[in-house]
Amino acid sequence: MLDLTSHWAGILSLVIFVAAYILVVFEEATHLRKSKPVMLAAGLIWLLIGLAYAIAGRGEETYELSAHIIEEYGELFLFLLVAITYVNTLEERRGFEVLRAKLVSMGLSYRSLFLLTGIIAFFLSGILDNLTTALVMGTVVMALGSHSPRFVTIGCISIVVAANAGGAFTPFGDITTLMVWQKGKLDFFEFFAILIPSLVNWAVPAAILFFAVPKGTPAAQTETIRAKPGALGVAILFAATIVTAVSFKNFLNLPPALGMMLGLGYLQIWSYVLKQKGTRWRDDDMVLDSFHQIQRVEWDTLLFFFGIIFAVGGLGVLGYLTLASELLYTDLGPTAANIIIGALSAIVDNIPLMFAVLTMDPAMSHGEWLLITLTCGVGGSMLAIGSAAGVALMGQAKGAYTFMAHLKWTWAIALGYFASIGAHLFINAHHF
Repeated sequence: MLDLTSHWAGILSLVIFVAAYILVVFEEATHLRKSKPVMLAAGLIWLLIGLAYAIAGRGEETYELSAHIIEEYGELFLFLLVAITYVNTLEERRGFEVLRAKLVSMGLSYRSLFLLTGIIAFFLSGILDNLTTALVMGTVVMALGSHSPRFVTIGCISIVVAANAGGAFTPFGDITTLMVWQKGKLDFFEFFAILIPSLVNWAVPAAILFFAVPKGTPAAQTETIRAKPGALGVAILFAATIVTAVSFKNFLNLPPALGMMLGLGYLQIWSYVLKQKGTRWRDDDMVLDSFHQIQRVEWDTLLFFFGIIFAVGGLGVLGYLTLASELLYTDLGPTAANIIIGALSAIVDNIPLMFAVLTMDPAMSHGEWLLITLTCGVGGSMLAIGSAAGVALMGQAKGAYTFMAHLKWTWAIALGYFASIGAHLFINAHHF
């Protein structure tokens, strides 16, 4: 590859990327969806790469460079498309509403609810994404904290930390862990080595926040919600889809995205069965339109991934990631570099950071790959804007959970961040 870091095309590409990312950061103020500036930036960066290579008489190389990134994005896209469709279908079948109603009716104290919602968010996020988990558990906290804004604030902080931490120890819990698994840096079961460090990441700030939770018990709310017919079947098929994806990669050496697409086939057939039964029995609740659930996929997020992956990939082709790799992983060493990158994810989205690391592909032990997986997954908890879970809850619990309310407890969350790193270095020393 050409070194274009000091070339006009490289410098202009860097300026375009920074400008686009500034627009992403200020999405709430500009009301410009985050996918739009990064898609434009990605296209312009690759246009400049194409021009630079053509001028150098090496234009034929750009196809191979871009095709490799298209393959990586294609696998990620198909995987996420199926996972999000299943989550949408569980939501449509009222699965999450049933969980919320059950928790609301239990009559627990504020402190018991604080612990229970955090624990559920931690383990639920390992299966779902942190955004969905935060929104589901956030509705519980807000429903029970209608007379205690302080409980809502503390509860939301705990949920954000728990959702991010829970997503770090499974390949399905976060986009970054999925990227590491699909890249083949870690085997499926190796991720579970950071289960305890991930739990420590939530437990340390939770232990501190616990004493700020008001005493007393909210009034129990009785709400009867029944899941739509077929909800259990959808949940079982989702689990079967995960098993299929893992089996495709581990036993057949096939891309896990292929296994996920087979799982989408499971859902399509199940929706056909429910639709036929519902039509025959004239039960509208039973009818399931799986294609409608695919239409509900958050396309802004998927297109944002496209823009980020191609923009960061372009910076790698230009040579900037090689410079960053030398500075971080050669000069500072992998452990320090991984800790710094994780802390940066509180400000910069963890997806471009992880993709940059995977593109740099520094020579690291499995212990170091587990470390970057951990830090990139949980580092965003230190600021409310550092993860999708935090941003979503700020919108959902306006007034009670704010950037400043979260910032007040950043020190406690940071203690959890470094405690989780210490736990990993101690427990998983044999991986280094």
